[in-house]
Amino acid sequence: MPLINLFEYEERAAEILNEARLGYYSSGARDQISLRNNRDAWETIHLLPHILVDVANRTTKTKILDTPISMPLIVSPTAMHKLAHPEGEVATARAVGKAGTIMILSTLSTVPVEEVAAAATGPIWFQLYIYKNSKDTERLITRATEAGCSAIVITVDAPVWDVREADSRNHFSLPEGMRLANLTGDMSSVAAQDSPASGLGANLNKYLSCSNTWDTIRDVQKMTDLPILLKGVLRTDDACRAAELGIKGIVISNHGGRQLDTAAPTMTRIAPIVEAVGDQVEVLVDGGVRRGTDVIKAIALGAKSVMVGRPILWGLTVDGSDGISHVLALLHEEIDTAMALCGCPSVDDIKADLLQLPHDFSGR
Repeated sequence: MPLINLFEYEERAAEILNEARLGYYSSGARDQISLRNNRDAWETIHLLPHILVDVANRTTKTKILDTPISMPLIVSPTAMHKLAHPEGEVATARAVGKAGTIMILSTLSTVPVEEVAAAATGPIWFQLYIYKNSKDTERLITRATEAGCSAIVITVDAPVWDVREADSRNHFSLPEGMRLANLTGDMSSVAAQDSPASGLGANLNKYLSCSNTWDTIRDVQKMTDLPILLKGVLRTDDACRAAELGIKGIVISNHGGRQLDTAAPTMTRIAPIVEAVGDQVEVLVDGGVRRGTDVIKAIALGAKSVMVGRPILWGLTVDGSDGISHVLALLHEEIDTAMALCGCPSVDDIKADLLQLPHDFSGR
């Protein structure tokens, strides 16, 4: 039977992946409350569609940071794609380019940025962790720039790595012969640990900086002329600080529920953050997006685009690059249909009046 939605792709991938790999991809931190709430939050908003609107000629096309994309959806950075498929991030890059949108490549890729960029047929942004050794950080930025990446997305919600209990239980590590291909030396390995921290968590806690401040972001700005986005923003004051610093985009994110458990569902933070920053900075959001109607809701709340992560891994697991292409095609069809049913011929027509909001999501 053909798979017809993202939830069916997740179910099929769970049948294919072994326990450790599935646990790494699917789990959240601690009690996984943020992981569950991210998804549940989208379902609390109701749509109020317009009627009697001519939607015969419609388009899902839009722009993010002046880059044209086929729909208001781009691909989040997720780590270690070779755990899902032998071609890893190369397969992902091909599919995302074919879909006409942007792939954000993780620092923790299992294929070097140079190879991924060479295989890509669309824009690649590079997700960056800030390392204790600033030369390691600058080296990654230089490699990404020279490879052709067109933006830097700094993850700012991971000063330390929280415990994901599935990884601890499974003693998660990278298989022999697989490494974090953008890193060098000991940083590139992920070995099993006899502690609550997974092999990845132990590695990152050892090398990532937990002393980052706004001055650190200023230092990174001096390392590159590429536009910079900050990923992991949930507070209005932080969003405003980023805008004042000249950051081009912010990603409302709680790391897919994989860092601070019980952090706010990302959907609930869109409206207050957009209201706070206005048009000073472009706002994206990730976390729990699984349906085209979720995308409509995010845009109506003021986001420029959503980002999806885990569904890409499910598609990659099931059928490699073709699986991702199908996942993105399903989302595109759902977005297009939802726009038609809401009376929105274009993304610009998606406005806040489409939404019926729970009262407790309207405040700061």
